[in-house]
Amino acid sequence: MKILATNDDGILAQGLWTLVKELKRIAQVIVVAPDREQSAIGTAVTLRQPVRVQRVRPMVPQIETYSVEGTPADSVILALSKLVKHRVDLVISGINQGPNLGDDVLISGTVGAALQGYLRGFPALAISTGSADSLYLDNAAKLAALLAKKINTDVPNTNIFLNVNLPGLPLTKIKGIKATRLASRSHVDTAEEEHDGKGEYYWLVRQKLNKDTNRKTDIRAIEHGNISITALHADLFNKPSLPITDGFCADLFQELQKYAEI
Repeated sequence: MKILATNDDGILAQGLWTLVKELKRIAQVIVVAPDREQSAIGTAVTLRQPVRVQRVRPMVPQIETYSVEGTPADSVILALSKLVKHRVDLVISGINQGPNLGDDVLISGTVGAALQGYLRGFPALAISTGSADSLYLDNAAKLAALLAKKINTDVPNTNIFLNVNLPGLPLTKIKGIKATRLASRSHVDTAEEEHDGKGEYYWLVRQKLNKDTNRKTDIRAIEHGNISITALHADLFNKPSLPITDGFCADLFQELQKYAEI
């Protein structure tokens, strides 16, 4: 199995290399990621200026690694059209340190990178944790590896695009894995005015909305200590071809729980 790993937090992000270290146990991994942090840039693609690529020293030994002077989407486009010499089996974007839930997927660079793999016919997943620090990255890395093996062996088609979020909890306190849909609204964006010696300026800020009460949404799952897996799709007139079932989630959680026993 060959996996393309990318992210939106940049080539030096701890979440990316925690993911790569775990994936290396089960697959050949190639890393192509932005040269700097690119959060909330969504699906942006660089069209009117050159995009430069540099091969760099990996933070995990023996991993072919490229740094891209561009967006997460640019990284995947370049990887799949120019940098990867043979077809990959899966595109994984993450691990993002902070959740990507509800309508945040529309501006998420993590999800935007995975989308480029999906649009080119590759199975793709974006994976994020509910913690903004480095706690519990190993949980997400292990889950990503389990999902990669399941997709590679058990799923017959490539029309797969998953958004995966883990709560910021130790593995022993995670209650389960839920098949979810996107919550309709997660935040509202607004502007706050500030002043300095040069005059007024603005901060764009995010305000969290009330708790989601629908039991099937990704936000609700995370709030109740569960892992959320949401099947996404880019064809607005069709549902995802890979519905995530309760049985699929239960089997996956049982496998993940084995790590808590080690």
